[in-house]
Amino acid sequence: MTEASWHGGAAAVATLTFDVDAESPILARGRGYADHLSTMSHQAYGPRVGVPRVLDLLDELAVPATFFVPGWVAEQRPGLAAAIVERGHEVAHHSYSHRPPTAMTAAEQRADFERGMAVFAAQDIEISGHRAAGWESTWDTPALVAGHGLSYDSSLMADDRPYLIETGAGRIAELPVHWSLDDWEQYAFLPAPQIGSVITSPIRVLEMWRAELDAMRRYRCLFNLCLHPFLSGRPGRLEAVRSLIEFGLGLGDVRFAHCRDVAAAALADPALPVEPLRRLEVDPAVYPD
Repeated sequence: MTEASWHGGAAAVATLTFDVDAESPILARGRGYADHLSTMSHQAYGPRVGVPRVLDLLDELAVPATFFVPGWVAEQRPGLAAAIVERGHEVAHHSYSHRPPTAMTAAEQRADFERGMAVFAAQDIEISGHRAAGWESTWDTPALVAGHGLSYDSSLMADDRPYLIETGAGRIAELPVHWSLDDWEQYAFLPAPQIGSVITSPIRVLEMWRAELDAMRRYRCLFNLCLHPFLSGRPGRLEAVRSLIEFGLGLGDVRFAHCRDVAAAALADPALPVEPLRRLEVDPAVYPD
């Protein structure tokens, strides 16, 4: 093991990430949902109640976190991103509008990306990383990230440890995600737009995440947990997050870190694989539309 190892000798590294989406993912499904007061209030709970509770919990347990914020959300709530940074945490880029890149042209994706970057620049928020809306990256996304001087992306799923991507516009670290470590699949429910059908008990969710963190120590993985303050900011769910963090701290060989610090260590680790970005070519005769 060298000093340059991305994990720094820890059995596993945990990144606690919070996607502060607020109303944006619902509005991305249709502007008309702005007229649904109950739905909008459900989403507003995130920055209004969830984020302050999460910040207090992180203070209490003295662990760092990364908050992925859409530019539109930061623009609608001036001071939100700065308040997160002031508490010692990282703010990262999560698109402008939370429209998935796969639903946009390359030009539209670039414009949305740059509009989000402009919001953070205007608020004097330093940005190191990016997460695609809905994790729906296109083959153009990594080069956008690299081309704008960011060091990492956190939207892909080809590993459960960091890996490096050569984009043509520069090399970035990929901090992979997975649906099993996302609270959306466990808790998200709305009647309109229709999202989810089952709201899982936090006790079962905690059991699943504890098992994954424990197992990841065997393989020296990145436990990249994705939480939404409008979901996991609810009291019973936040207590599950508390228990999970306490479990990780108690193991003694799990390191909690900002995403930007994991990315910097990954980029400096000569042992990590480098993936050239090659678009998958599919024969239409084999896989027709």
